[in-house]
Amino acid sequence: MIRLVLVRHGQSVWNLENKFTGWTDVELSSKGILEAKEAGNILKKNGFHFDLAYTSVLKRAEDTLSLILNQMGEAAVIKKSYMLNERHYGRLQGLNKEETALKYGDEQVKLWRRSADVRPPALDKNDSRYPGNDIKYKGISDLPLSENLLDTADRVIKYYNEEIKGNLKKHSIIIVAHGNSLRGLIKYLDNISDCDIVNLEIPTGKPICYEFDDDLNVLRHYYVK
Repeated sequence: MIRLVLVRHGQSVWNLENKFTGWTDVELSSKGILEAKEAGNILKKNGFHFDLAYTSVLKRAEDTLSLILNQMGEAAVIKKSYMLNERHYGRLQGLNKEETALKYGDEQVKLWRRSADVRPPALDKNDSRYPGNDIKYKGISDLPLSENLLDTADRVIKYYNEEIKGNLKKHSIIIVAHGNSLRGLIKYLDNISDCDIVNLEIPTGKPICYEFDDDLNVLRHYYVK
């Protein structure tokens, strides 16, 4: 059986504070650490083993992956890519979601957050939050100033097809990423429409297993419990 496990990182400190996080590099909360460890326990209990792991370059995903593998006693090869990063929320990054709704209105914020094709207000390249100011992204020419869900899905699907898919038959793989980057991948794997994807919520720290046939067509997926 060809399997792929997806995990959204554990709760971050900005999830807890109800802030738009995006590419801002924040820590896991104490609850998020527990969620990551529990995910590792669940996967170990169900007999999963991983020799290859993928994650973003954001600390909350990296740390979640590390905690999962440590809990399982696994020593997988880890590959990191910004193409698995969370959606870039532009000028909304760091803002409280409730306060932003009060300022711009619930409907506008709902469009920015939930629609597939509407981008939040873009950053200026002179803004300290622009990823080009971070050494992690040195030499990358196509860094976003803002992204909608479809933008995020495009880069995640490109990385999946170019890097991950070809390894599914050879390795036992786990991907630890973010709510929107995983929504983009799941949209692709399950052929979910632009309209329906806006209703998909992925909980933090809950492993999702995808099973494939020999031609890498999805057979089913389920939460591992």
